[in-house]
Order: sequence, then structure tokens, then C-alpha cells
Amino acid sequence: MLGELTQKEIIELLSRQVIGRLGCQVDGEVYIIPINYVYRNNAIYAYTGIGKKIEMMRKNPKVCFQVDEIVDTFCWKSVLVWGDFEEINDVGERQQAVQGLVHRMMPLNNLPSQHPWHGIAEMEKDIDTKIQTIVYKIVIQKSSGRFEIHDSY
Repeated sequence: MLGELTQKEIIELLSRQVIGRLGCQVDGEVYIIPINYVYRNNAIYAYTGIGKKIEMMRKNPKVCFQVDEIVDTFCWKSVLVWGDFEEINDVGERQQAVQGLVHRMMPLNNLPSQHPWHGIAEMEKDIDTKIQTIVYKIVIQKSSGRFEIHDSY
């Protein structure tokens, strides 16, 4: 059976997952990239170093974001959201966003101390200070969700 997810199911899926695909577009060029994220308060929070996606989103803040949960070819859920990119410069909001990401991502990593992550590491000496960390959010304007499931599940 194919169907549409309710708004509650969309939020639940966004809250459960940690990797999604961010799509942005500038001057006819489309760019899609996987990102780690955390969902809170109708927004997707993430951070990264400076690069192509940040440059593109600064030029065109209208983006889309897609996440899914796949059991197999005929049993899946998928959410697509459209929203606006915003860099987070407020110190308190930046700290909350980064803490949310760390608390969500680190338990999923077997050896988090061996994987410095854009300015986060167990030992300060392991942080690459040359990386400029950009903390941002995608404020969701609209969303859509679909699923396929069979009676055997």
C-alpha cells in the first residue's frame, strides 16, 4: 500500500534520522549533498566548514531537504521539506545547535574521540583550527511525506 504520511509522522521521521540530503540551486546548477542533522522546532540544524553548499545557500537560501527510512524496496518512508537557509550567528543558538548535533551523533559512533568533527574533538589539540565552522538551520516552510508498506510488515 502506498500512502501519505501525516504531519505527526513527518516530524517523527525527521526526529529519528540523523542523515539527510540537502538540495540547493544557483544559476541553473543543482547540488545535492548528504549532511548530518538534528531536527528541532520546525527546523533542520547542521554545521559544516565553508564550501560549495554554503556558498550556494548564501546566494539562494531556498533549499529542499530529503530524508528516508528504508526497510526494503517495498517498505519505506520518505520526507521532503522545503525551507530557507539561515546562518546562526547568535552565540546561544549556535551552542544549542552544536550541542544538539553532538548529543545526537556521538552515541552512534563507536570511537568518537578518533573522529574530530568540524571543531569537536575529545582533545583540543586534535581540532583543526583552520576550518571555519558554519552553523546553520533550514527553517521549514512546507513538507510532504510518502510511504509504502505491505501487510507482511
